[in-house]
Amino acid sequence: MQRLPPTFAERDAVAVAPDLLDKLIVVHGVVARVSEVEAYTADDPASHSFNGRTARNATMFGPAGHWYVYLIYGMHHCLNLVTGPDGDGQAVLVRAVEVPGVAPALTRGPGRLTKVLGIDRTLDGAVAELFDDGTPPPVAPRIGPRVGISKAADWPRRWRLP
Repeated sequence: MQRLPPTFAERDAVAVAPDLLDKLIVVHGVVARVSEVEAYTADDPASHSFNGRTARNATMFGPAGHWYVYLIYGMHHCLNLVTGPDGDGQAVLVRAVEVPGVAPALTRGPGRLTKVLGIDRTLDGAVAELFDDGTPPPVAPRIGPRVGISKAADWPRRWRLP
């Protein structure tokens, strides 16, 4: 397993998102393989950064390669990889992962995967542990519209492994 360099996340979220598929993240000692992601940039009306920096989204504005974790609906945490240059407000939402020994249904969906991995706001701003074990994606990812949002939902910024 090779740790990804910091430059991996220093690119635009739309470039990082598909490249994050089939990479490994390590959280609280658990290794998970990324299988679904969505990209969010500052020019995106669905992005937390669209209206500028706030206390809630400050982590999203950099530096790249850190986790941005927020609470949604008052009960679910969402894990995002901060991307792009400092101050730009970009991130990739991790929507699904595969964890050995855990049923895929339990790690499919941003709220479910954070529950299984024990992720909460205490991870917000932490350096992301990202690795590549050389496993190529089994097939080309499916690209499509994002889910669970009302603005710019039709933008093709969701990538997933079938």
